[in-house]
Amino acid sequence: MRTQVGIIGAGPAGLLLSHLLHLEGVDSVVLESRSREYVERRVRAGVCEQPTVELLREVGLADRLDREGLPHHGFSLRFDREDHRIALTDLTGGSITVYGQQEIVKDLIAARLAAGGDIRFGVTGAAVHDVETDRPRIAFDGGELECDVVAGCDGFHGTSRGTVPAGVLKTFDHVYPFAWLGLLAKAEPSHEELIYTNHERGFALHSMRSPEVTRLYLQVDPGERIEDWSDNRIWDELHHRLATDDGFELREGPVIEKSITPMRGFVAEPMRHGRLFLAGDAAHIVPPTGAKGMNLAVADVLVLSRALSALLHKGRTDLVESYSDTCLRRVWRAEHFSNHMTTMLHRASDVDDYQHRLQLSQLRYTATSTAAATSLAENYVGLPF
Repeated sequence: MRTQVGIIGAGPAGLLLSHLLHLEGVDSVVLESRSREYVERRVRAGVCEQPTVELLREVGLADRLDREGLPHHGFSLRFDREDHRIALTDLTGGSITVYGQQEIVKDLIAARLAAGGDIRFGVTGAAVHDVETDRPRIAFDGGELECDVVAGCDGFHGTSRGTVPAGVLKTFDHVYPFAWLGLLAKAEPSHEELIYTNHERGFALHSMRSPEVTRLYLQVDPGERIEDWSDNRIWDELHHRLATDDGFELREGPVIEKSITPMRGFVAEPMRHGRLFLAGDAAHIVPPTGAKGMNLAVADVLVLSRALSALLHKGRTDLVESYSDTCLRRVWRAEHFSNHMTTMLHRASDVDDYQHRLQLSQLRYTATSTAAATSLAENYVGLPF
């Protein structure tokens, strides 16, 4: 097989890159190891920044998002058993939209297939070769794809990043001393906006995926097993951590899914080696507290699509040469913001009362200072692409 851009991974990064390249008149083939059913059903992020929503509208991918997505103009910081609203729109003029990552994936797959795009599911054994030449190739079980450029959009555990020689790639890794237990429940959300809670027993988050489905999270130790957390135990802990003095009532419902996810920050530099370009989770991971993961992937592939169009249509190399530096500026800003949100809201087991008082001081300052609240809101809504 032959194409201009070989894309490994059919998540938001790979699929959106393929769509953006199509709009630029650049051919691509997407190779995905999982089945279509799997990638359309896996539950991931649910918060779209303002720039992400605007881009999806601009490229014709927001019809269902605009019908079914849930625009939010603020969120609550909950501490001292009381809500303190961060008014996103009032402070910044922007907002976020709750719309599941799997729904964006469904929209992208439908759009690519309707346009004659080539997405190959169930492709195993993918390995990248010859990226230091102008004819890289992707070998896989049963075939090979020759291309001008390879885009590694295959996530943190994919094979693309391992193609870059150890002497070239520098990695920065921070593992947080806690994890998130996530619960998806068929229950009407208990609040119209997200609630980020700092509690002496650990962080909790109230979110949603639709008017009928609630997404909830609890901070737990990384060594916890999901088998040790019965539904009743999870609900009891959520009730305890989310309680307020004004009588907040948490609605319960049948549990659809539950899992435990470790938290880490990770960045690989550079995001390019020869004709291989890394994007999304293949290049960086952020803790989910700041809701930046999927949005960073969108920002990466927007920069990459423009760079590859200039390279393949006009022979320009300036944008591909600056791709890594351009993306990493945004990545490190997101890493810092996500770390700030995480350390402000979570209580590690080794944090003493002194440190907890510092957390509460930061929360109180953020909730009462227009300048501090605006900075938080600006980063949360998303900096312009």
